[in-house]
Amino acid sequence: MITAEHKAALAGFFQHEAEDQYSPFSKELFKKYDVKRGLRNDDGTGVMAGLTSVGQVVGYYISDGEKLPMEGQLKYRGYQIKELVRNCENENRFGFEEVAYLLLFGHLPNADTLSKFKTLIGNLRQLPEGFAEDMILKAPSKNIMNKIARSVLAAYSYDENPDELSVGNIMRQSIELIARLPVMAAYGYQAKSHYHDGKSLYLHSPQPELSTAENLLYMLRPDNHYTRDEAEMLDVLLMIHAEHGGGNNSTFTTRVVSSSGTDTYSAIAAAIGSLKGHKHGGANAKVMAMMQDIEEHVKDWENDDEIAAYLEKIIRKEAFDKSGLIYGMGHAIYTYSDPRCVLLKERAEKLSGMNEEHFKEFNLYKKVEKLTPEVFKRVKNSDKVMCANVDMYSGLVYKMLSIPQEMYTPLFAMSRTVGWCAHRLEETIGANRIIRPAYKSLVHTREYVKISDR
Repeated sequence: MITAEHKAALAGFFQHEAEDQYSPFSKELFKKYDVKRGLRNDDGTGVMAGLTSVGQVVGYYISDGEKLPMEGQLKYRGYQIKELVRNCENENRFGFEEVAYLLLFGHLPNADTLSKFKTLIGNLRQLPEGFAEDMILKAPSKNIMNKIARSVLAAYSYDENPDELSVGNIMRQSIELIARLPVMAAYGYQAKSHYHDGKSLYLHSPQPELSTAENLLYMLRPDNHYTRDEAEMLDVLLMIHAEHGGGNNSTFTTRVVSSSGTDTYSAIAAAIGSLKGHKHGGANAKVMAMMQDIEEHVKDWENDDEIAAYLEKIIRKEAFDKSGLIYGMGHAIYTYSDPRCVLLKERAEKLSGMNEEHFKEFNLYKKVEKLTPEVFKRVKNSDKVMCANVDMYSGLVYKMLSIPQEMYTPLFAMSRTVGWCAHRLEETIGANRIIRPAYKSLVHTREYVKISDR
């Protein structure tokens, strides 16, 4: 029998072996071979890798070969996200389902079609018989993202026609996943809360007549209680996270995996794995951890000089996680503004006014947003245009909605599943060629050495 000490010794040995082999490539090598590191050009623009009519992300324009900043725009099938959100609010109705229909089918539904689509989503929420017990409760995960990825893969086994790649079949699977992922996530959280954290187990049945936002709050809260304002705020979060172009890491993952001809469940599970990363969907948790650190080290939250001094420490890698990053600030595409952040900030301010502590915290976030570009410029001697991104305020809004932190990124995933599925359809039907870029090999030919001579 192998002891724990023996396992640790073996692991340590092979870890050392691996560390000797793997080390970061120098930036000079990337330049030498004209490799687009991170698939980004030297001027910060992205390498053109495909075509899409699903969404559009605009943060700059090119004039005389120069990249120039502009106010950010996000369009779903040509419609500005700001217009979609504000029109739904003006008409006092939830908008996530309408956004889902728009992204999947390419046009806005009329009232009758939207009503039927909502009914379909509601009726599809119930998981297959035995799924919750066998696939979620019997193997609770400490991380909800891993749990929903496993649940999505498990859904393959409950599908009578999982591999067919027709438009109709992929659309059916997409709508089922959009309906069921919130339930998978809610049950995954309840299982984690009970089996890993020792709390009571609450498994509420999904309610078909509720909107996605309402149903999620209903399932997460022990007493099922939520307010209309809370549900509307969550609905906005779901709307603005539903799509963000073809180049973001998880959507590109969806397209790469889909291009191989695999099934819907494999493609969406891969996207969930991508979104889990702290450089992508997990960034909102990083913002929350950073802000908590700032709150603990800055005594006067109203003092700009004190806040700026601590931000300088973070940028100089002297504080927080020593990465030198101010999380929630800056974006690969947006320059002057991130439209998702603008929408979220407006609504976060309204929500924060209902609670004095939340209002103080919101004002601190605003100061960090305002001061970071100034401090960055001073420390780095850089004129880079920098704005707050959606992660700056999304975690705070989740906190104000009393949503547990373990659910922040899963909420992102259940919303972005809409965009992933639309891009999967577009890649599978519209492109129909496996994505296969090139890598420059740095391997040199070596003569084989017999094991006795090593």
